Amino acid sequence: MTANTSDEASALVTEAFGMTAYRPPPPLPPGWQRFNLLHCPVVDYPKFDDPRYDALKARPPEGCEVRDFGGYFGLRCERPGATLLDAVAVLCAEIRAEHGLLMTDLGIEKLWEWSSDGTDGWGAEIVGQLLLMAAERGPALGYSVDDLVRFLRTAASD
Repeated sequence: MTANTSDEASALVTEAFGMTAYRPPPPLPPGWQRFNLLHCPVVDYPKFDDPRYDALKARPPEGCEVRDFGGYFGLRCERPGATLLDAVAVLCAEIRAEHGLLMTDLGIEKLWEWSSDGTDGWGAEIVGQLLLMAAERGPALGYSVDDLVRFLRTAASD
């Protein structure tokens, strides 16, 4: 047997031992992004079966499917967007407008890790995770969105 990638070789070995193999999904066309989006607020910890998710479960946003992430409500999405942050922001705004929920998490656990792999890769997911956390936690401390934007513009300006 031969395989064209290490992922495929690993999957073939796993299947040879009678187990179900993981195969990564095929790449998306340009202008499309794949990501997880969870509702995991810092103060209130609703579980997956919370009634506030019923409408989203019944009719998830286009390109998304409902998933249980360890008891937390989430979506696995393939959405259009020039960058990952564009796709996430548009979906978050859509969910907030239609369901009143601020989605707070991209499912990134090791925020200290880093990859400078561009605006659609692992590094972008980490930045998106940090921005979603700031969008929820900043207002809880009394900061406005304008305060957060001003902070970024001031701290990161050349």
